[in-house]
Amino acid sequence: MTTPDTSAAPVMPLPSTWRQFNALTKPRVIQLIVFCALIGMVLAVPGLPNLGQLGLMAVACFGIWLVAGAAAAFNCVVEQHIDAKMKRTAWRPTAKGQLSNTQTLTFSAVLCAIGSAILYVWVNPLTMWLTFATFVGYAVIYTVILKPLTPQNIVIGGASGAMPPVLGWTAMTNMVAPEALILFLIIFLWTPPHFWALALYRVEDYRKSGLPMLPVTHGSEFTRLNILLYTFILFAACLLPFVMRMSGWLYLVVAIALSIGFCAYAWALWRNYSDALARKTFRFSLIHLSLLFAALLVDHYLV
Repeated sequence: MTTPDTSAAPVMPLPSTWRQFNALTKPRVIQLIVFCALIGMVLAVPGLPNLGQLGLMAVACFGIWLVAGAAAAFNCVVEQHIDAKMKRTAWRPTAKGQLSNTQTLTFSAVLCAIGSAILYVWVNPLTMWLTFATFVGYAVIYTVILKPLTPQNIVIGGASGAMPPVLGWTAMTNMVAPEALILFLIIFLWTPPHFWALALYRVEDYRKSGLPMLPVTHGSEFTRLNILLYTFILFAACLLPFVMRMSGWLYLVVAIALSIGFCAYAWALWRNYSDALARKTFRFSLIHLSLLFAALLVDHYLV
């Protein structure tokens, strides 16, 4: 009899492997992306969608989910050494070495290829190309170029994160309409105060990682002032759907209430900082965007 070689890596159980691949796609982020894309689809269809349109929405959401998941997985490969230094991301399979770069890149390529094919064949080529451009914008331009080079990374790179409603709109209409660009603008302006609130109470993690996030390069007070100013500009942008007659009074009331709440958090954060308040501001920003788009959805059918 021979002694088994215990130095070899243990065979990973299949369920555990699937959980790790799923973690690469950043499921919580993907949920918000697909939700915003779905809102764009619904708003692009006057009245209640028919069965054919509902089917198109389901296929488009699936294709967008696959490509967005591919971008997230690619991001995990590029930032694995940075992720390993930060408490918030040290659990990721690439940061812990549970999945190799080859496995992750293959997984990302397969998701992107399948998602792009679905969008091209069953939705329309415009949506596929815009979704692929979003992949490149997030995975390459933001992650590889902007994020390690400039404290304005999240502002410029936020354009990729603001694309889901545009993708949803083009999926249903095969065109980029002004209404879709208004939705884009709202998310684009929402992203910096949302992310900087997180960066404020995670500043030591970002300092250790070497990333030039705004609180690291310019300090807490400057970052908090920028959060406040962005929430004021965001307030104005959130009124545009009503001004452009995309929505009615229900949306306007909800938008004003949520925007006042976000500005109040930003004002309190600027005047009297604490990590606990920064966490609350970050969490409220998620509530703000989710309820804002939900109000657009409800208002669309009421009108």
